[in-house]
Amino acid sequence: MTQSPLPPELPTTERTRHRRLRDQGSNDRQALDSLLSSGFMCHFGVVIEGQPMVVPTVYGADGLHLYFHGSVASRSLIAAPDASVCVTVTQVDGLVLARSVFEHGVNYRSAMIYGVPRVVMDPEEKLAGLRCLTEQATPGQWDYARRPTKKELAATTLLALSLAEASVKIRTGDPDDGDGPDAELGLWAGTLPLVTTFGEPQPDSTLDAGISAPPHILARTGTRLG
Repeated sequence: MTQSPLPPELPTTERTRHRRLRDQGSNDRQALDSLLSSGFMCHFGVVIEGQPMVVPTVYGADGLHLYFHGSVASRSLIAAPDASVCVTVTQVDGLVLARSVFEHGVNYRSAMIYGVPRVVMDPEEKLAGLRCLTEQATPGQWDYARRPTKKELAATTLLALSLAEASVKIRTGDPDDGDGPDAELGLWAGTLPLVTTFGEPQPDSTLDAGISAPPHILARTGTRLG
């Protein structure tokens, strides 16, 4: 079944309303899509038996859903389909180093996605979701590696979280004290960019000497994440 695209503007709800630093907030869905496409790690938060649990995990986004997965025995994934969850994705772009410690900060892009995820039961959607998160991390890997078996699929829980309710914040630029009294202190201020790049592929220690890394993996060497 073909699903309708989400509206171009993120809706404002009690959970997504920007209460502080509103100038850093964005209701543009393209900003959300751009952020989600820039990485592959998220933090999935859920309350289990009255206690919060935040789990780092790999995700895939298709413009409508955020897919994440784990073992069928995972406590967080067992609880999630019956609970409201929050998934966060963050890319850090650098440190903002001001003249005073109070004005220090971080240049970043972040999103918080809210909702009640559903367990993906349809076999075709489950494969499509697993492909989505595999390709998000390493484009080309799904067609290169062996596909999951029925036994492996049965041991895997895949959750789909709608992207309908999300909050985006982005901070860019210089420190905020350049036009204040601290500018007269004669101290250096500015930004220290942070860039993450992929290194040279390291072969498995048990790999036969004649097996080389495929082109789609070699192509990531030196490329930037985010």
